[in-house]
Amino acid sequence: MGVYQETIGPITAVPIRRLGPLFLFWLAALALLLIPGLDLPIRDWDEGIVARVAYERGGALLQWLSGQAPFSNIWLPTYWDAPYLNKPPGLHLPASLPLLPWVSAGTVPPPWAVRLIPALAASAVVPLAGVITRQLNHKQQGAAVAAAAIALTLLPLMRHGRLAMLDGALVSASGLLWWQLLLCRQSRGWRLLGCGLLTGLACSALLLLKAPLVIPVLGIGLLLLLLERQLGAQQWLVLFLGLCLGLLPGLGWHLFHWMQRGSDALLLWGGDGASRVLLSAGEGSDLGWRIPFLEVLEGGWPWLALWPFAVVLAWKQRHLSAGRWPLGLQLGMAAAVLPLRTQLPWYSHILWLPFALLCAPALAQLVESGKPRAVSWLWLLLGLALLPVALLQPEFRTVLLPASGALLLGGWGLRPASTIKVQAAGVMVGLWWLGLLLLFSGPLWHWELNEQRPVAAAAVLVQSADPTLPIALWGQSERPSLSWQSQRRLQPLSKLGLSNEPLQLLSPPGAPIPEVAGQQCRQQGSSEDGWLLWLCAPIP
Repeated sequence: MGVYQETIGPITAVPIRRLGPLFLFWLAALALLLIPGLDLPIRDWDEGIVARVAYERGGALLQWLSGQAPFSNIWLPTYWDAPYLNKPPGLHLPASLPLLPWVSAGTVPPPWAVRLIPALAASAVVPLAGVITRQLNHKQQGAAVAAAAIALTLLPLMRHGRLAMLDGALVSASGLLWWQLLLCRQSRGWRLLGCGLLTGLACSALLLLKAPLVIPVLGIGLLLLLLERQLGAQQWLVLFLGLCLGLLPGLGWHLFHWMQRGSDALLLWGGDGASRVLLSAGEGSDLGWRIPFLEVLEGGWPWLALWPFAVVLAWKQRHLSAGRWPLGLQLGMAAAVLPLRTQLPWYSHILWLPFALLCAPALAQLVESGKPRAVSWLWLLLGLALLPVALLQPEFRTVLLPASGALLLGGWGLRPASTIKVQAAGVMVGLWWLGLLLLFSGPLWHWELNEQRPVAAAAVLVQSADPTLPIALWGQSERPSLSWQSQRRLQPLSKLGLSNEPLQLLSPPGAPIPEVAGQQCRQQGSSEDGWLLWLCAPIP
């Protein structure tokens, strides 16, 4: 019967039967993102903020459904009932849907419910890596499967996708945008209009996630499409018509936001957006451009060994789509990230999809010919070095043993003389995936939680405090995760200001006894791990 050739307009433009392996990789990504260890506590900062904004969007949705508030309120994000001017609600609103039962009951949702929608959105990057690579018409057979396999087994891509943050959805939206631009090359008429429309909708998704990012993501995609020289003036007009139609939801929300909140809405682009990260070095940005470099150096294994050879291969094919697009996307995203004055680890997340696209042909070539042979030998050496570490470190053994086995079996089986290269590559990917699954099943994957004191006991203490009196933090900077779990906004006393009225203070273990001018403080309660609740009243 041959290959079933039915397609779904501009959505696929590839035979459905050929999507089978990519579908399996997507299921494997869902297993990594959703099944193990998703119920660890919400972390500071971004997760705590995203959780609260999503919770309040759920409240606004319930109020609209019950006729207590207008529909427009749903689209105006708030944080502790104050206008939230840091990000649009593109992820917060859908993330609120699993929270509705707890919002209705007025209780704290479990962490897995907060992370569910962000993880689902992040999972799309795996099949997108495959279909993008397939559109590039690589000479190496299996390059599309290799791209999906690399995306599936990159620790930063999968780990960060499990968090209640925007970055996983950002990468998926960027991948959709680039894929549709690639489809535009052979599309004409209504099909080209559809590709342009989906490109615009992907841009709208970016505008509703982190608006300034749409500029480099769309810009590099259009530049690479222009270099293809496959569209005439009429086709470009059709493409831009579809693009403009697709941009309407994103631009429409920003216009609505400006009409409702005035100049404060510009903070999404200015003071709290692009200008902040471009011009101001935030906390933890001392290393500057070295931070994304180190993130790639630490998180790109085992595929980082392929990257230098992948760059050389792409450069040799720079006159073809197969080389120009992966190299251009990698350089373009690096140019967008490296100059930022504020550098946080997740800012480099946008680099991983181009990384997978760039390394995929090199992996396919390695499976086909065993070359470059240096890669397989390096994997063998790394596997041998990792094995004693796995045996000597019991707490890491279940994670390191599969990783060591992946490197040893993959390195040995992918030698030029090997006759089982395809099987060896499959075993390597499977064992590395198993290592990630075991890592995500325990507490180690969310290592930021170990950098600060747990807040569960403190949240219980806050819930026992007098709800009629203000409460503030003493000897502790603001922690959104603590506010989230206790369902009360907790800020340092310096932010609340002093008054002559009684107030409550929460102090962490080891903090000094509160000294508030004109007030006397006495201890009201304590937690098992040393958090203290104080009541401060004016001195008679």
